[in-house]
Amino acid sequence: MALTEPKARVAVLKALAHPTRLEIIQILSQGTRCVSEIEKSVGGDMSTVSKHLSLMRKAGLIGFKKGGLHINYEIACGCLDGFLRFVDSLAGNRVLDEQLCC
Repeated sequence: MALTEPKARVAVLKALAHPTRLEIIQILSQGTRCVSEIEKSVGGDMSTVSKHLSLMRKAGLIGFKKGGLHINYEIACGCLDGFLRFVDSLAGNRVLDEQLCC
């Protein structure tokens, strides 16, 4: 198995390292959505949401399909859900460790 360049890994992790982008991923995990639906769900303005979507698309996390007047976004990789469960597991263990420690 060939290893991915560290810079490419960092780009993907950075694309996930924002609360709004994680919320968008959660929304898209439920199905394809257009920008206005995502905007309403996250409570951001169109410009900010579009920037988040662009960054995630460039990182390969999401893709889009044109449907009439709308651009519909979707998760590009089925493995993303498993990765986020892994992160949740790590975060949960860290919280548990901190609670037991103090």
